[in-house]
Formats: sequence, C-alpha cells, structure tokens
Amino acid sequence: LRSAEVFGAAAVIATARHAAPETGALAKTASGALERQPYLRVTNLARAMEELKDLGYTLLGLDGTAEEAIGARLGATSGPVALVLGAEGPGLREKTRQTCDALVKIPFQRDFGSLNVSNAAAVALYACTQSKKPTI
Repeated sequence: LRSAEVFGAAAVIATARHAAPETGALAKTASGALERQPYLRVTNLARAMEELKDLGYTLLGLDGTAEEAIGARLGATSGPVALVLGAEGPGLREKTRQTCDALVKIPFQRDFGSLNVSNAAAVALYACTQSKKPTI
C-alpha cells in the first residue's frame, strides 16, 4: 500500500480470501497509506480484472519467467496499466495469468533468485511512473 501511494497508483485491488485484512498491523506496515490509498478487496479477481480491461486498462502480470521486460512493454502500451502480482512463492495463479494481457519481468543484473512481492511492486510501480502510465 505504501509503494502504491508513493508512486501514484489509483488503488490496490486484492482478493478477499487471500489478502491481508485491514487490521492495525496492516495500517502500521502501510505507514499511513491505508488511510489515503483505496484498498479494494474483491471476491472474484478474474471478474475484477475483466472490468479493468473494459475500462481500458492493460493488465500486466509480473512473472520472473516472462520473456518481456516491463519497461519494453510499458513503452509499447498506450493507456492506463494495471499491475498484477501473485503470492510470494507460487506467484500468479493460472486463471490470473490467463486473464492478463501480457506477462512481464523485472530484469535483473545478476542471476540471484527473485524480489519479494513488496519490492517487486515498488520497482514495477516506479517503472510505470517513468513511462507516465496511470496505474492500478
């Protein structure tokens, strides 16, 4: 939530069953962003993603095994972008992957594992700000 607020995302959308509930612990971790950043919890993520597509968003799923770098795709995309991130470890669920318009990766300088979801979100959100794309 904090990165979404800092980098100007319009909202954070999460699943109702698998995302952090709005508790004091979440508010503390978000350092005030919970009060400023819309945090929407949905029961059907695929449906919410389709609704974003209907609104003109391009859905980019972050996946370390993707062929295309996020910067290249952002440069070729017009209109607003919705970043889609999976859980740490298993990543994006298959239905979620299929609903994305494209899968993109954050290119690394060294061959060393991956970033945690929070850090990956911050890097991807920063890339969106550099490309001047409105983001969810």
